[in-house]
Amino acid sequence: MAEPPHDYRRIDDLIHGRVRLAIMAYLSGAEAADFATLREKTGVTDGNLSTHLSKLEQAGYVRLEKQFRDKRPLTTVHLSEAGRDAWIEYLDRMRGLLFDE
Repeated sequence: MAEPPHDYRRIDDLIHGRVRLAIMAYLSGAEAADFATLREKTGVTDGNLSTHLSKLEQAGYVRLEKQFRDKRPLTTVHLSEAGRDAWIEYLDRMRGLLFDE
């Protein structure tokens, strides 16, 4: 059976989740952001953000860099090359669905 042209099943479910979508969208422009900035931009709790970042990290879409600044933990999240590729593919698939491409 041929694949339908508007196959929604080909959309990356990992990115398509609302919070992960917001994280990926922000990082696609910023390249990297600290945890507090991402929390502010997404409007979620520390625990919720941490859970979503873990999923993106496990997929290889982001890289977390943990360090200390003035004796306080600082986590910086970087969009990986694989993450950028997945993001571009996600956008292309969404364009295809939305604009009949």
